[in-house]
Amino acid sequence: MRPALLDPLFAPATSLEGVGPKVVAMLENIVPADLGTREARVGDLLFVLPNSVIDRRSRPGIAQAAEGQIVTLELTVDRHQPAPRGKRSVPYRVYAFDETGEIALTFFHANGPWLEKIMPVGAEIVVSGRMEWFNGRPSMVHPDHIASAEEADSLPLIEPVYPLTAGLSPKTLRRAIGQALGRLPEMPEWQDAEILRRQTFPAFDLALKRIHNPTDPIDASPQNAAWRRLAYDEFLAGQVALALVRARTRRLSGRALQGDGALEAKIRAALPYSLTRSQEQALAEIHADLTKPERMLRLLQGDVGSGKTVVALLAMARAAEAGGQAALMAPTEILARQHLATIAPLAEQAGLKTAILTGREKGRDRETVLSGLADGSIHFVVGTHALFQEHVAFHDLVLAIIDEQHRFGVHQRLAMTAKGDAPDMLVMTATPIPRTLVLTAFGDMDVSRLTEKPAGRRPITTVTLPFERLNQLIGRIHTAIAEGQKIYWICPLVEESEEIELTSAEDRAATLRNEFGDAVGLIHGRMAGRDKDAAMLAFKNGETRILVGTTVIEVGIDVPDATIIVIEHAERFGLAQLHQLRGRVGRGDRASTCVLLYKAPLGEVARRRLEVMRQTEDGFVIAEEDLKLRGEGELLGTRQSGAPSFLVARIEEHADMLETARDDARLLLARDPELTSPRGEAVRTLLYLFGRDDAVRLLRAG
Repeated sequence: MRPALLDPLFAPATSLEGVGPKVVAMLENIVPADLGTREARVGDLLFVLPNSVIDRRSRPGIAQAAEGQIVTLELTVDRHQPAPRGKRSVPYRVYAFDETGEIALTFFHANGPWLEKIMPVGAEIVVSGRMEWFNGRPSMVHPDHIASAEEADSLPLIEPVYPLTAGLSPKTLRRAIGQALGRLPEMPEWQDAEILRRQTFPAFDLALKRIHNPTDPIDASPQNAAWRRLAYDEFLAGQVALALVRARTRRLSGRALQGDGALEAKIRAALPYSLTRSQEQALAEIHADLTKPERMLRLLQGDVGSGKTVVALLAMARAAEAGGQAALMAPTEILARQHLATIAPLAEQAGLKTAILTGREKGRDRETVLSGLADGSIHFVVGTHALFQEHVAFHDLVLAIIDEQHRFGVHQRLAMTAKGDAPDMLVMTATPIPRTLVLTAFGDMDVSRLTEKPAGRRPITTVTLPFERLNQLIGRIHTAIAEGQKIYWICPLVEESEEIELTSAEDRAATLRNEFGDAVGLIHGRMAGRDKDAAMLAFKNGETRILVGTTVIEVGIDVPDATIIVIEHAERFGLAQLHQLRGRVGRGDRASTCVLLYKAPLGEVARRRLEVMRQTEDGFVIAEEDLKLRGEGELLGTRQSGAPSFLVARIEEHADMLETARDDARLLLARDPELTSPRGEAVRTLLYLFGRDDAVRLLRAG
């Protein structure tokens, strides 16, 4: 049950004065919480934090006020100059002065009687706003604040600036947030006293009040103790939730998978190469986990082309030796079919049967697979999320492998877990994730890393090229095709859109066909699965030599003799995505090239991205750089991708506190696994506050 203390914050935002359905719809655009299927609540507004402040402490006098500066002026009203009758476009001006000069306060479509009431001639007033100079004369258009000299103390000198959305005025938002703060109950302290002392954290409610009502610009900075306090609260909530998921998954205790290594040996013998040192190391760690009675929960991180699928297959062989089944789940059908192409022939050498299950298997084919999984005659199954639909039953699923984990959240991990009698779980990703993000997204997992490329892989040369030199590139591609090479050509859009002038995949394919005829193929996300497969197959078999596509080809597609990849409008892509795309080439024994086509002039961030791509092929270095350039929200693909996106924490500012939060969460749960102590009860409140209440339900489920 949610603590009654939190009820005022869980009331709908429409219960606030001045917040009707129309305003709430606008508020929902800026609330950082993932509202999904629910309406905005009062508590959501507390976490709409300012992105900057306006400092109104500067009082230079009229003559010294610089153009564009925000100033506060103490004035005497001299005269009013209303707009001439019938001329609505002429502004209403109020002239006022101080000892340094005169200023025109300018109002468009003004309400004259109201202005005369708040600024009577001869009155002493205080105004605050942005200075403008017209023809050498000072002016302030629509001052932000106007008050009589007696009320001057009521002016906010430091004013928070919030993210806004069309139609929502800063005043309405500020008033709603002020009301939400007024409903904030006194919270129990969930933080450890020693951490509070060491970090000089204020109490939770004081931290929120300081950020929303700053008395100095530093109060609203993410580096300030108040903001760091809230970030640490959020990290702790996340780490406690992950630790509870882990404890629950471990408690559904697994079983020791012992094998004699015979099937694994047969698969190894069928491999045309030997494993790298880090592949052997990762396998040793996986085998050690599998032999323990507790469930395995391991993340296998390997850069593009580092050979994760083979490690997965050898782990699956161990599951088969122990008499069980293994499932490998991929985020897309293309990738699932590719895994099947790698795994099935090798598994066959060891007498093991592999099947595929995606949304496309229908009728008799589907029934055959389902009955083979149920009776145990199918040892390995590869598929998409269709694998954990309700009617898919396994004979004895002991190992679940999830590829490209960031496309699946914790909930899907739990759904997959429910399929077997608590199967061991191996999660793979080719997105190199910096250590800080491993902690936030996968704090509940052990991590193995594949750090080397398989033997024989050549480095990829990366070059940047402005669009003006496109003709040179076309000439170079003519030569490459004559030498028997294959080329990927990536475009950011599927079809031309009027707003953004980018060459779409369809248009680019058409212009390249004028040059290269039928050698050009096309693949994009809006094509039917069957057509995508046909386009891929034609490219693989050499019927087409240039494959124009969108980022559909980003993950896992394997054509060893593709040696050139052209990425158009490279400045539009994030670093992680550029790195993923580049990994589509360099998979054979020939030298490969990645051409980053860009449109000048480049912004600072885009320039830095392209520079990083030229300098390194190390995915982990790239991921750390990406984190610096973009922040955590976008790092693992899109914001909606199950990647951690925080309400108040900013990974790039607050990462130093993550490990402390993880250790704190583990220690807390080791001492108080049911969260029943006074601090445990307070932490339950924290979990509800940051939307981690799923974890509280896990506690109840035992």
